[in-house]
Amino acid sequence: MIRIAIDGPSGSGKSTLAKAVARELGIIYVDTGALYRTVGYYVFTRGIDPRDELAVKAILPEMHIKLQYGEGGQRVILNGEDLGDKIRLPEMSMYASFVSSLPSVRAFLLEMQKSLARENSVVMDGRDIGTVIIPDADLKIFLTASNETRAHRRTLELKAKGIDVKYEDVLADMIERDNNDKNRDVAPAIAAEDAIIFDNSTKSVEDSVCEIVRLLNERK
Repeated sequence: MIRIAIDGPSGSGKSTLAKAVARELGIIYVDTGALYRTVGYYVFTRGIDPRDELAVKAILPEMHIKLQYGEGGQRVILNGEDLGDKIRLPEMSMYASFVSSLPSVRAFLLEMQKSLARENSVVMDGRDIGTVIIPDADLKIFLTASNETRAHRRTLELKAKGIDVKYEDVLADMIERDNNDKNRDVAPAIAAEDAIIFDNSTKSVEDSVCEIVRLLNERK
């Protein structure tokens, strides 16, 4: 079993790197952020304030979330519907940030994430993987990059999906989400004490993958 935790702020390149590492090692990539985006999406469609703990908690039993894996990577199925890129819209980032601060939502998704890590070799990315989900991971990475680099990457990513966004808006939303995630009371987005801080502002994906694999081999 191989279990790698990659944490870090929005736009640091977690998903891209985690996917590439998982592909290199031939193991499953789990995008935990997609789970919180899914909850945020459902809250959004119900017209509920994502900061209203009681209202959000009340609709959690209505949600049946499944993860499917195939050639296209991870797909999130909510109540039988493949959500595709609906959860990637810019407004879903803030909804995800707000609902992820709610204890009821974290408890709702906790066992799903832990069971995936127990039963499979995984590369899992998020904001509390090394601190909460897989505290005994073989390798813990806290991925960072400058605010400008992260916003630029996210802008290009969204535009590639046909989503019309402005760099300035993405940067502002990213900084606001960072602040929310770092300062929330439950599972704040901070590096685990034994995590390796990895700045990939100027590194290529290929170089980063090689470095992660090397670090894993050292730890194993």
